[in-house]
Amino acid sequence: MKKSMLLLCLFWCSTTIFAQDYFPENEGVKANNNNYTAFTNAKIYVTPTEVVQKGTLLIQNGKVVSVGSNVTVPKNSVVVDLSGKSIYPSFIDVYSKFGVEQPKRKPGGGRAAQYEAERDGFYWNDHIMPENNAIQQFKYDDKSAKELREAGFGVVNSHIHDGIARGTGVLIALNGDGTDANRILDDKSAQYFSLNKSVLKKQAYPTSLMGALALLRQLYSDADWYAKGNSDTKDRSLEALIENKGLPQIFEAKDKGHALRADKIGDANGIQYTILGGGNEFERIAEIKATNAKYIIPINFPEAYDVSDPYQAGYVSLKDMRYWNQAPSNPKVLAENEVPFSLTPYDLKSISKFKSNLMKAIEYGLSETKALEALTTVPAQILGKTAQIGSLKAGTYANFLITSGPIFEKSTTLYENWVQGNKNSINNKDIKDIRGDYKLSVQGESYDLSITGEVAKPKLEVKQDTSKLKSKLNYKDNWLTMSFATDEGSETYRMIGAVTKEAANLSGRLILPDGTESFFTATKKADFNEKDKEKSEMATPTVMPVTYPNVGYGFTKKPEQENLLIKNTTVWTSEAAGILENTDVLIKNGKITKIGKDLGAGGTTVIDGTGKHLTAGIIDEHSHIAALAINEAGHNSTAEVKMEDVVDPEHMGIYRSLAGGVTSLQLLHGSANPIGGRSAILKLKWGEEADGLIYDNTPKFIKFALGENVKQSNWQSFSRFPQTRMGVEQVFMNYFQRAKEYDTKKKAGKPYRYDEEMEVLAEIINGERFISCHSYVQSEINMMMKVAEKFGFRVNTFTHILEGYKVADKMAEHGVGAGTFSDWWAYKYEVNDAIPYNAAIMQAQGVTVAINSDDREMIRRLNQEAAKTVKYGGMTELEAWKMVTINPAKLLHIDNRVGSIKEGKDADVVLWSGHPMSIYTKAEKTIIEGVTYFDLKKDKQQREAIKKERNDLVKMMLKEKAGGAKMQAPKQSVKRNFTCESL
Repeated sequence: MKKSMLLLCLFWCSTTIFAQDYFPENEGVKANNNNYTAFTNAKIYVTPTEVVQKGTLLIQNGKVVSVGSNVTVPKNSVVVDLSGKSIYPSFIDVYSKFGVEQPKRKPGGGRAAQYEAERDGFYWNDHIMPENNAIQQFKYDDKSAKELREAGFGVVNSHIHDGIARGTGVLIALNGDGTDANRILDDKSAQYFSLNKSVLKKQAYPTSLMGALALLRQLYSDADWYAKGNSDTKDRSLEALIENKGLPQIFEAKDKGHALRADKIGDANGIQYTILGGGNEFERIAEIKATNAKYIIPINFPEAYDVSDPYQAGYVSLKDMRYWNQAPSNPKVLAENEVPFSLTPYDLKSISKFKSNLMKAIEYGLSETKALEALTTVPAQILGKTAQIGSLKAGTYANFLITSGPIFEKSTTLYENWVQGNKNSINNKDIKDIRGDYKLSVQGESYDLSITGEVAKPKLEVKQDTSKLKSKLNYKDNWLTMSFATDEGSETYRMIGAVTKEAANLSGRLILPDGTESFFTATKKADFNEKDKEKSEMATPTVMPVTYPNVGYGFTKKPEQENLLIKNTTVWTSEAAGILENTDVLIKNGKITKIGKDLGAGGTTVIDGTGKHLTAGIIDEHSHIAALAINEAGHNSTAEVKMEDVVDPEHMGIYRSLAGGVTSLQLLHGSANPIGGRSAILKLKWGEEADGLIYDNTPKFIKFALGENVKQSNWQSFSRFPQTRMGVEQVFMNYFQRAKEYDTKKKAGKPYRYDEEMEVLAEIINGERFISCHSYVQSEINMMMKVAEKFGFRVNTFTHILEGYKVADKMAEHGVGAGTFSDWWAYKYEVNDAIPYNAAIMQAQGVTVAINSDDREMIRRLNQEAAKTVKYGGMTELEAWKMVTINPAKLLHIDNRVGSIKEGKDADVVLWSGHPMSIYTKAEKTIIEGVTYFDLKKDKQQREAIKKERNDLVKMMLKEKAGGAKMQAPKQSVKRNFTCESL
């Protein structure tokens, strides 16, 4: 009777709390219930670090009134005794889709791209939608809310997961008995961004990661321009972006590298994003910490691969195997490095996996305090709602969990999840805890019973001596049914009984195997010790060490700069000194400090170069390795995009190129457009993060292109200008004229809208940025030089330039260099006239010529490509070698630093086992600024280490399978190999 009255009282209280006080009441007498509910004798986590033993939580009207060990309980209170139980703040998910229908990609679509926006009165790009508000599409979902509450969540923050600028989110209390009038805590909770285009919109731009980043940069510049009243037209997108800039700004990165890219955008615009991570932040934790951002971390850890078939196991890369092993340690690593983060079930296939994955993170070293912070106080901080949610301090919403014990212990039962003072029953908290060890005697036989698991979902193990018997247990509403079979399995004993709070033992009816009824009593020997039981089951997981980069052939420790003395070797200087026999080269502080004979060692590491050859590191003037994207094909001019934005420091092409003696390269945009993106000039410092590969004070370059690719004649695309070679010329004329006018206005001090694309083109006109131009046909080569001369600048390099021999004299007069292939021809129509003597002919006319690769394989043997010019053109070996060292350095304007062995230059050198252009020669050491990034002997050791590590990981996965874990099929994860044409 008392229980019924309590439930009635609580129901009446909840229904009156959530009625809006100014609404008329037509179904009864209008009244307010101001009764209190007091939860007493509980262990209360006010915050993760503020714990009250045997405390009282007092709530009224959906909020916390008071909490502590000496709370005065008012007379008009419903008192709930929670002796032996714990209270925690309910969890908060900052990154949810709850209640907001997500857009789905439309079927179909034509071959021709859509280049213009569909909307009027909004931003020029359809993927920018800050005007979207999730509240307008919100509909409370009872089923999903129930699942989330059962996982411990009381509040979720939802938004429309679509587009680059996505609009605002909505903060919802999972209060099934309330209405949107009270469970909507904030209808504009945050502003959201990502690097992904809308699935609904068809506009082509951006087609790449670098295009998305450029679009965001321009968006913020345009917003600033608009906010100052400079626009004559109305832009509802920019107005929304500006209006919402005071909200928390949340960026979906989903990868450690993208997190760093997003943070750069934020830093440039005075914005500190909260970043949705990808679970791999541990791989670059120092850089992640340096962002000073708060993170939202998914815990969708990968399942182990089924590697029982050794052939299929070979498909799985070491990187993927490692990630399976290392990913659960990510929260621990973030916590150890004091990176603030919240946890989210985002991307989990089922919310039911959340607790097990959270437990796994704790098993891998995440402290329970940090785990609780990541689900309560930190998400509240991210949303700026610490006065309302995330704790049980006075004045906050009464969102809390009642549990049987420590919330992150496997055997703990979640009884109730209260949201805004409204009770949601998960498991019956009045059920008795029957877990423990018992002795059972049946027909003269003695059995040991061990009951473990959760209070509401116990598990039974029955043993006779050391034999484990097949058994079943069902426990509900304090009624117990058990059965077990004898060792042979031929006879089954069945039991049923009521469990009383007073009795320690279990007793009831017993049905013998022959059907005879009797009674049983299981005498309790020991209480269940949760921590001892879990510790005995929990082995400390082995986590593979992170390498730099965290792939095969990564360094366990970043290599350090050394002072080196390479003695008695043949030195190819690529300078006027030519080739020096039996010579020493001294390297100190990353520089070549002395060249001569019989140099002193003086505290250096001595390398015997006897019988070997030392050269400057090879430089590839035209490469597409180490990139996450190559073409931004959404416009015919994309000068605003930067290859520096998409450098991939984990690309195996870097290591393989080092093995071929390459130390520097120009990472070029592709040839999708007449005006492409800006280049990245890289040093191949394997193990550094992306910015660490980019040259200090890097020269400014940009990719232009001519010919078949830019007019899209091979792509069957007819909707974009230009479609002819004549049109290509007009694109150049138009853009340079506009850039000239833009620059004139800027220099005159007049108000102007910052346009990143025009800024870059103006740099070309002003001689501050250099063009590397993809080219084949002589007519177009002449055209490009004439356009440049009309606007007062020169083309820096024609790359490919396979008809350069036809116009070599004009090229020399213009002052343009050439980056070409040694002997490629006839691989498409516009190169039918190519000849292998091209390089030698251009060189003879006074053109600076480099041999380049434009290929992930050829870059590893550029030393041999250079040798071909000796055959085709009769060049000397030294002049041939210059085509992959000092000549490309000159073309890239880095010859003051690299490209030759000269005192004062960077110590970017290669020690070869023999003549550097021999097909039998190998690079033994590749050194950049005094750091050895490739060592042939260490490479052999790494191969053996990789075999061992793979074998260890395979054994771990086989053990997972044997333990009954869910597995995933082996799959091959291969990075795309880019070329000029890659989209």
